Amino acid sequence: MTARAAREWLVTTATNEGPEGASPATAEPRAVRGLGRADARPAAHRRRGRPVRDLLTLTLLPLPVLAAAMSTAFAGGGTRKWFGGRAESQRAEAQAAKDAAAAAFYELDTAQRDLRISIETITAVDDSPAARRAVGDFEQLGARIDEVSGQYITAVDAHDLDRDDLEASVASRARADLTQAKDQLTRTKQDLDRFARGLGPLLGKAETQLARLAPSVERARQALLAATTALDAVRRSGLKADDLAGRLAALGPELTKLNQGAGQHGVPETLERAERVARDAESVRAEAERLPERAAEIDRRLVSLRTRAQALTTRAGQVEPVLSELRRRFTAPCWQDLQGVPELAAENVRQAETKLAEARAARDAQRWPDATALLSTVRALLNATDESVSAAADRLHRLNAVAEDPQQEIDRTRFAIRDAQRLAMAGRSTPDPRHARPLDDSVARLDRAVAGLEGRHPDYWHFLTETEGVRQTVGRVVAQIREERGGA
Repeated sequence: MTARAAREWLVTTATNEGPEGASPATAEPRAVRGLGRADARPAAHRRRGRPVRDLLTLTLLPLPVLAAAMSTAFAGGGTRKWFGGRAESQRAEAQAAKDAAAAAFYELDTAQRDLRISIETITAVDDSPAARRAVGDFEQLGARIDEVSGQYITAVDAHDLDRDDLEASVASRARADLTQAKDQLTRTKQDLDRFARGLGPLLGKAETQLARLAPSVERARQALLAATTALDAVRRSGLKADDLAGRLAALGPELTKLNQGAGQHGVPETLERAERVARDAESVRAEAERLPERAAEIDRRLVSLRTRAQALTTRAGQVEPVLSELRRRFTAPCWQDLQGVPELAAENVRQAETKLAEARAARDAQRWPDATALLSTVRALLNATDESVSAAADRLHRLNAVAEDPQQEIDRTRFAIRDAQRLAMAGRSTPDPRHARPLDDSVARLDRAVAGLEGRHPDYWHFLTETEGVRQTVGRVVAQIREERGGA
């Protein structure tokens, strides 16, 4: 029998078969009390009862027999003294040492069992290097516990304190051996307690994760139930929601693994799975609840975009008269880039109407993502058409204004240049060349644009684009100056 097996057998025996009213810590192991004896009472009880029993026995004997017995006892025929002596005192001390060693053995074994539960809790949750190191240290302590437990069992088995002819020297040696075994058990228990205190952070983390496990799994189940309920309500309203149903069905195997428990799949993996299932189920539930509103929104957009397409068809028909006036009053550079606007607008409107029909079909089939994407395409086409149609009318308006009074555009541009020059000279005697050069170039560029207005048929569009370019250049210089001074 190994030391570990013997130790566990002894603890079980001490716990289950101790004298009535005795605690496990003070119960005497069966191996110590002696297997197969008719009197199963502890040795101390038998010793306390033996003098009274002997006295009663002698009292009941006939007088001749009693006299013979008395003479034999006083003649040295007995092996144990009636009224104690050194051997009895040593026997009592050895028995006390034996009881103390048994208590220490039981305390150590109980502490080891409790600590094994803590180690199993940590290993079920944590696979970090610190956790693996703790497991290795516990195994080393287990080997040491087996060693001192084996020494204790050896000391108990080596000395029979119930022998009638127990000598004082033997009892003294038994007391020394049992005391030494008890001290080793106590020191090992202290080391085990220190190790257990060092496991505090790891055990706390593991217990926290285990405490999260049941609520997380329950949240995942409730989220799945809520998603199923929301999907059923949507279907009763006449919406199919096949994509949501497919996503919800894909969570079925995950729920099965959650029901199988962390013992099969591990605590960290189960926690992660529960959080993922809860998150995905919540997404399905939210989309299912929004689905009726989403369908109504798609219906509104279909009507709105169809109305806008019809309005742009009417506006596109007005581009040709605008182009005709531009060609009649201004030079070719002022309107050549607008020549393709009527054809482009008509083509965009036709494409928009085609996409609208496709979006309507997708909505009727309840293919909501397809319907949304098609409506976005229609909107982009109509926006481009609106910009091109508006560009022709805006061009005519701007050219009319500059042809009537170009000075307003010139003054606006010169003011921007002067304002930038004042900023460049603020706090300086000479401007920074990085700022002065582009501003000087802007002045020259404006002068050239103004000179281009002379003549019988000036290019007003070129003039407008030049002044706009000058203002953009001046704006970049101003932004650069403010950024540099702000950083300083």
